[in-house]
Amino acid sequence: MTPSDASQVTSASLSGLAAVEHDIARACREARRERAAVTLIAVSKTFDADAITPVLRSGQRVFGENRVQEAKAKWPALIADYPGTELHLIGPLQSNKAKEAVALFDAIHSVDRPSICEALSKALAQQPRRLELFVQLNTGEEPQKAGVAPAEADGFIAACRETYGLTISGLMCIPPVDEAPAPHFALTAKIAARNGLHKLSMGMSADFAIAIQFGATHVRIGSAIFGHR
Repeated sequence: MTPSDASQVTSASLSGLAAVEHDIARACREARRERAAVTLIAVSKTFDADAITPVLRSGQRVFGENRVQEAKAKWPALIADYPGTELHLIGPLQSNKAKEAVALFDAIHSVDRPSICEALSKALAQQPRRLELFVQLNTGEEPQKAGVAPAEADGFIAACRETYGLTISGLMCIPPVDEAPAPHFALTAKIAARNGLHKLSMGMSADFAIAIQFGATHVRIGSAIFGHR
């Protein structure tokens, strides 16, 4: 990448971040919520350290990655340079990567099956850290998508707590791309409320304002900040 290209990428990402911050603040006002109630997760998957550094330098401190190995390759050095950075795993987790994930991430948004619960329970016992864990729902019951079906959510959350000793912070969902997101956000919020969960990871670049209306506490935004991959 030439210096000119790098400058253009930096300018675009900082402009995108500013626009997203503006839109989150507006959505919070319209929903009569405090801006501090919504955490922006800047989704940096597939982007390298050079693209991420300007966003860190601007003050953003919460980032999302999809894969453990990709995150391991770039984030330890970045976190050393920018203390206080939080890293969230928003993609699927394999059981054999649980130990590495617990060591690196501050939150995992994709708890969705017993094998993951068991692996996380063992990893947390070996290297006790305070991680936020989100159960991923498959609100559209799409066969190609990970997540717990809504009808099974209550039982799964109970098993996380009682069988595996996990502290669940909230729920995560990704609505089907061809459906209105509002009913999926409403369903996720309803399931969270009846299970005493207060955190909702929902809303991406195209629909985060709607998610905020339905109580999102974490919005996962990538392309609106970093551009399309």
